[in-house]
Amino acid sequence: MSSSSESALQTVLGVSAFDFPDSSQFTGRPAADAVGNQSGRLSLSKDIVVYLTIAALVGLSWKISQLGLFKAGDDTGYWIGVAGGVMMLLLFSYPLRKHFRFARNWGRVKWWFLVHMILGVGGPTLILLHSTFHVGSLNAAVAMYSMIAVALSGVVGRFLYARVNCDLHFERAILQDLQARAGLDEAEKRSRLVFAPKVEERLVEFEQHEVHARANGLTYLRQMFWLPIYQRLVYRQCAVELRQVLLAMAKQERWHKRDYIVRKNNANMLVNQYLNAVTRVAQCKAVERLFSLWHVAHIPFVYLLVISAVVHVVAVHAY
Repeated sequence: MSSSSESALQTVLGVSAFDFPDSSQFTGRPAADAVGNQSGRLSLSKDIVVYLTIAALVGLSWKISQLGLFKAGDDTGYWIGVAGGVMMLLLFSYPLRKHFRFARNWGRVKWWFLVHMILGVGGPTLILLHSTFHVGSLNAAVAMYSMIAVALSGVVGRFLYARVNCDLHFERAILQDLQARAGLDEAEKRSRLVFAPKVEERLVEFEQHEVHARANGLTYLRQMFWLPIYQRLVYRQCAVELRQVLLAMAKQERWHKRDYIVRKNNANMLVNQYLNAVTRVAQCKAVERLFSLWHVAHIPFVYLLVISAVVHVVAVHAY
């Protein structure tokens, strides 16, 4: 092994002292990757609970509607529809709270959004129950499908909203700091992973492909849903290559088994930190763009729902 490779190995893996720099030295915040991973798992767990709850409510409504306990036109069906309509109407209190100055002191936006989400699930569920999952006229069909479109776009919006609070500039700074410390920045002449060139190439390729990806809707969707999986695949490839390189070096230098394990774990930690930082930057860009696109698409559905619902209510009471 060359002297430069040996020096790089000592720098990144700590040959004389088996202490690897903690996350704060790379990210500027204590245990950033652990916190980020934990936050991501909690967010995913909440998503699963929310979506399973929605699916359960829709399934329960369909089951009740099949029992023949009421029809859309009788008293029970009518008042279920009224309750659902009122809940849908109350949904507009959330944008009222957000965008009008006189409502700025009406409690925290966080709790208003929670109520908005509950109403956005409860209202459409009651409307579906009211209709017994059937539409009897053109205006009812337009109102129903407009409501479903708004509800589904609301679910998508909730998914994005839970992730849109990332700070792109902060995440970029974290990545740049990692690049500089790992020697993967273009300005650096020597990488701290010079002893494993294939790993170095994979990391640089991953960063170039994701952070500088072509900006379009398909790219954003891929980065939202496929990128975390792809990240783990790249990490496993890097881990296998590091293991092979370090095993060969361990045999050549006659390392103690404990030394080999510590050095391998330290190298894997560096790779994992770097891949996490790249993924955070790419996903932050994707979420911000998708959220802006979603907001543009969501508003027309809302207007269509309001118009069709008014027509439906007028038609029901007029005829």
